[in-house]
Amino acid sequence: MTELRAETDLALGGRWTSLRAGEREWLWRNPAVSVADRARARPGAAFVDAGGGEECLPSVNGDAADGHDHGDVWCRPWVGEPGDAAVRTAAGLTLRRRLSHERGVVRADYEISGRSGEPFVHAVHLLLDVSPDATLAVEGSPAVTLQEHPRAGRATRSTWPDAAGMRLDRLGPDDGTATGAVVASDAVEIHDGDHTLRLRWGAQPGTPTSFLLWRNLGGWPAGAPYRSIGIEPMMGATTTVAGAGPDEVARIGPDGVLAWWLEISG
Repeated sequence: MTELRAETDLALGGRWTSLRAGEREWLWRNPAVSVADRARARPGAAFVDAGGGEECLPSVNGDAADGHDHGDVWCRPWVGEPGDAAVRTAAGLTLRRRLSHERGVVRADYEISGRSGEPFVHAVHLLLDVSPDATLAVEGSPAVTLQEHPRAGRATRSTWPDAAGMRLDRLGPDDGTATGAVVASDAVEIHDGDHTLRLRWGAQPGTPTSFLLWRNLGGWPAGAPYRSIGIEPMMGATTTVAGAGPDEVARIGPDGVLAWWLEISG
């Protein structure tokens, strides 16, 4: 197994800046966004799609009540050191991440603390640098919810990998589409030529776990589209908290904490 190493930037929202195995860098960087553009991000501002990996809490798409696109922690400086750091949202949730490397595996242990029963979604928004030949492997035929399909404000429910006529396990070539899908799984493998990236994650029983697939094959944004592939391990099974069903959100436990873990190997 090739040793995988992760690097993060606490000053810029705790973002993951590198996920490297040997000569292979797995994280994509948006060439149209400069370091200065990303550094100017402030709470409440529109999301800056710089690439890498962003921590999204308490939602991914944002909710009408708070207006936080991709959450409220990606644009706030974190306190601590790379192996153990934390950040607090405006609404009072605290996210702590402990990052470790052992035997070629990157492990992130998360704790979200706040008011008991508080609903939230937490996604690790990893944008990957993969070729059009890359494929995804998911065990079984888990449920899939296509976001904003067949039109804005609607969702289509299906099963992996064939959802509404689209093979979600195939990541290219560019066809002018952009698809967001929540997949009810706690593990996924990304195969790209001779390289494989494996992700698995989990939490206490009763917590909904899934991953968000962002399959942008040159279909977004309007006017200046580009290609970007997101694989986002997630606590919850939706991208927003407002209007979500009781089984679609994660919740702070009775002791004021929800803990979960993510392991990545390559």
